[in-house]
Amino acid sequence: MASGQVHIDIPRYKGASRVIQGLPTTVEPWVPGGCNAQARGGSSPEVVSRLLRRAVAHHPWTWPDRPIYFISDPHADAEAFVGSLVASGGVKKTGPGLDDIKLTKRGRKGAFVIGGDCLDKGPSNLTLLRSVRRLMDSGARVTLLAGNHDMRLLMGLMALEHEPSPRTEHLFVRMGNKAIPLIKEVYAEYLARQEDPLADVPGKKACRRRLMPGDDWFDAFPSMARGQMSDKAIDKELARLRKKVSSFEASCEREGLTLRQVYATACKLRDLFLRPEGEFAWFFESMQLVHREGSFLFVHAGLDDSIARRIENEGIAALNRCFTTMVVDDPFAFYYGPLANTLRTKYRKIDFPLTERGVDHVYREGIHAVVHGHLNLTAGQRLMIRRGMLHIEGDITLDRNSRRKEGLEGHGMGVTIIQPTGKVVGISNDYPHAKIFEPETYLDGRGASRRSATKHKAGCP
Repeated sequence: MASGQVHIDIPRYKGASRVIQGLPTTVEPWVPGGCNAQARGGSSPEVVSRLLRRAVAHHPWTWPDRPIYFISDPHADAEAFVGSLVASGGVKKTGPGLDDIKLTKRGRKGAFVIGGDCLDKGPSNLTLLRSVRRLMDSGARVTLLAGNHDMRLLMGLMALEHEPSPRTEHLFVRMGNKAIPLIKEVYAEYLARQEDPLADVPGKKACRRRLMPGDDWFDAFPSMARGQMSDKAIDKELARLRKKVSSFEASCEREGLTLRQVYATACKLRDLFLRPEGEFAWFFESMQLVHREGSFLFVHAGLDDSIARRIENEGIAALNRCFTTMVVDDPFAFYYGPLANTLRTKYRKIDFPLTERGVDHVYREGIHAVVHGHLNLTAGQRLMIRRGMLHIEGDITLDRNSRRKEGLEGHGMGVTIIQPTGKVVGISNDYPHAKIFEPETYLDGRGASRRSATKHKAGCP
């Protein structure tokens, strides 16, 4: 299939040209590997064929029974998110506003997986959250995955819910400067217009004690964390926290926020996100750690051996139930354990390892590919062989603040589509062609592809 010779159906709706301008209208083959997601270079066809055959030796390749639209890492850029929905063909614009959207026939038949990191970086956290909610309210099937930036906020709010202890009292300030834009937004929208928004807020010293760990935390944390964290990881965490404690208050003041205002806003955030009546209570309530469609496993960042083993032994549903329980009951054990590794791994030496044994765990469960975000790409999606397993990387740098740092203009838009017909499609406004990956071309008919009949094991450890 030569580049530029085959046209695909990129949606073009009346009044939406500003949203979809720059999206590709031609396709090219999508080859694993290569720099900046390009289809040239990368792993040899022989290597890809060998790995895929190893996967299907356990189970045939199973495709979802409906189109799956994967959009990851919108990072508080609602315009980029809505543009990506339109790029999927599952949503159309009905007017100029971000809320002016409607499901198409494709959207009603398909499902949307949001790959995490809805918060931080972009121009408006609250608008992005409301756009996600608007998609849910439209009748779409939506799966919302936990991202490291999302969970950083939850951990900070859970620190206010628990009695101060070395396990939790550092988790609010650990959010660091990346949380300040959200704090500013919430203070401006919900508190600044009140006659006396700080009437019930304690003094500055008391606010500091409630938001930041005391000096004794640095002595108590190592002995408490030892056994779950290596000495090297503990030393790194202590250095990180010393830096954040020393800079957080000054950074807030530079943005026009006193520590009392920050504490008042933290309490409001807790009401908005953790209380049943809060506007954004749905956000963490509906969040999942992992999701499966056919032979595809969706996570924010990646896998390690322990999570792979649990997927085989316990199943996806049980893993998600344990995630939901742990973030409430023991935020420390969650955040510093293997569950949270799925949110932040980049397969570095400091991350929990994924080995051939772990890959075999998920292969035996019929999972052949990991679909994830977390790694900023500047030329569209990328296929990579990581630790001997196919990874479909879908963080295409949507938010304009990250794009500015990368030398990209405006906001991004794009989507990774998994089609029941046996194709994976990568669409991005930063790459001139839509990329098409067809595993069967590497399997010579040995994949015995079929529609999804995914089983989910019951039980919880």
